[in-house]
Amino acid sequence: MKLATFSRGSTDEIGVIVQDRIFPISPALPELPDNMIGLISIWNQVAADVRRVVSLATPIPLRTVKLKAPIGNPGKILAIGLNYGDHISESGLAKPEHQIWFSKLPDTVNGPFDSVVIPRASAQVDYEGEMVIVIGRKGRHISRQDARKYVFGYCVGNDVSVRDWQTRTSQWLLGKSFDTHGPIGPWLTTADEIGDPHRLGLQTSVNGELRQNSNTRHLVFDVWDQIAYLSEVTTLRPGDIIFSGTPGGVGVAMKPPRFLKTGDIVRCEIEELGAIENAFSGEI
Repeated sequence: MKLATFSRGSTDEIGVIVQDRIFPISPALPELPDNMIGLISIWNQVAADVRRVVSLATPIPLRTVKLKAPIGNPGKILAIGLNYGDHISESGLAKPEHQIWFSKLPDTVNGPFDSVVIPRASAQVDYEGEMVIVIGRKGRHISRQDARKYVFGYCVGNDVSVRDWQTRTSQWLLGKSFDTHGPIGPWLTTADEIGDPHRLGLQTSVNGELRQNSNTRHLVFDVWDQIAYLSEVTTLRPGDIIFSGTPGGVGVAMKPPRFLKTGDIVRCEIEELGAIENAFSGEI
């Protein structure tokens, strides 16, 4: 099932996407939560009802609504670094012995087709196309064997990075956390529809030029490893999102480096999950 947060005016809604139409949930089932995290939190009790929406609701053409970030206010945004072999090689670093984690701040969350800001503070803005994992239930000390039970679904993300801010210290938080630098979407595909997430083609292009072309089977630490590792530290909760790593082909690794500039359009696409496409523009 594909679930989306969207607007057709000033109010955000959630709905079920079927091909080129979206079926709003609230008009058909007003007793259900009207936001994605609320829906995820009680999914086991309401999944069957949500599946009935396509027979109860009046569909809307998808082209007539604005798709928003599926999770607009996640409790946590966690992201792993150096998690594809070719990206490790192009970075000139050794394969990490342990998982390398950082956070992105809440104001990085951005819509799948919204503009991304090139900040006044730097011109070294880069793209990182990634598969994003959305947590579906509360858990701590989750075993690798049980990790799949805690995934609600997946979407596409771009871990936009400001490279000089990222590398000026050993802590990557600020370089990864400029406003608008975490577009996700275009919708949330539930885990049951994907099955094994380690088989999905991933591509990123800039102005139509293919820059990244890989597959999630090349993750160094796979999805289950990531969830098990993180849950040793923090309680994972419904709606938490995890950026699972980017493959080789980022702009900073090119010779010479090719950073994003005003007017550039970055498209990140993952097999079975859809695509996001964001225009980059200078901060006013």
